[in-house]
Amino acid sequence: MLDNKVIMVTGGTGSFGNAVTKSILKKYECKEIIIFSRDEKKQYEMRLEFNDPRLKFIIGDVRDREKIFRTMKGVNLVFHAAALKHVPSCEFFPLEAIKTNVLGSSNVLDAAEFHEIERVVILSTDKAVYAINAMGMSKALMEKVMIARSRTVRSRTVFCGVRYGNVMYSRGSVIPLFVSQIKAGKPLTITNPQMTRFLMPLPDSVKLVLFAL
Repeated sequence: MLDNKVIMVTGGTGSFGNAVTKSILKKYECKEIIIFSRDEKKQYEMRLEFNDPRLKFIIGDVRDREKIFRTMKGVNLVFHAAALKHVPSCEFFPLEAIKTNVLGSSNVLDAAEFHEIERVVILSTDKAVYAINAMGMSKALMEKVMIARSRTVRSRTVFCGVRYGNVMYSRGSVIPLFVSQIKAGKPLTITNPQMTRFLMPLPDSVKLVLFAL
């Protein structure tokens, strides 16, 4: 399904973007992977690490509707991973979470329908279930937008979404923090000892998204 396809990964320089790009380049004969993100430093590092002519890097933000529409022309498949996902940041700046996670996602869906993209998979989170924080609420709204759009889509585009838990050792996640605290002899900064965390290794998150696709 991925052979000879042009694939776009929004937020493609993140942990998931790196992992899914590595998996696709290794296992499939795709035509091109477009890494769409706003972090030029991570794009530079990723370009050096992969050194593959099938990779194309584009600086952009999902909030920029015009840029999304231009970039998606000629694309076959989209993985939408761009998001504000740090809980404290979204608590302090909830409108920013709305702009990226809800309105930015809506831009991606609109562009995909306009260009008749074959399939779009949006990445959500377990925090969208009975959401109690701004990050989870914004992701839950993103899901609602996708489901509502799938009912009225006028092209052949298929929308779907996945939820997964905290990816182990992803950037900014809790395990690297705990490891550094243990090495430094500091106490673990656990908000509530009775809280539950759902954890999964990065390869499993990639398998889940490819299965959904």
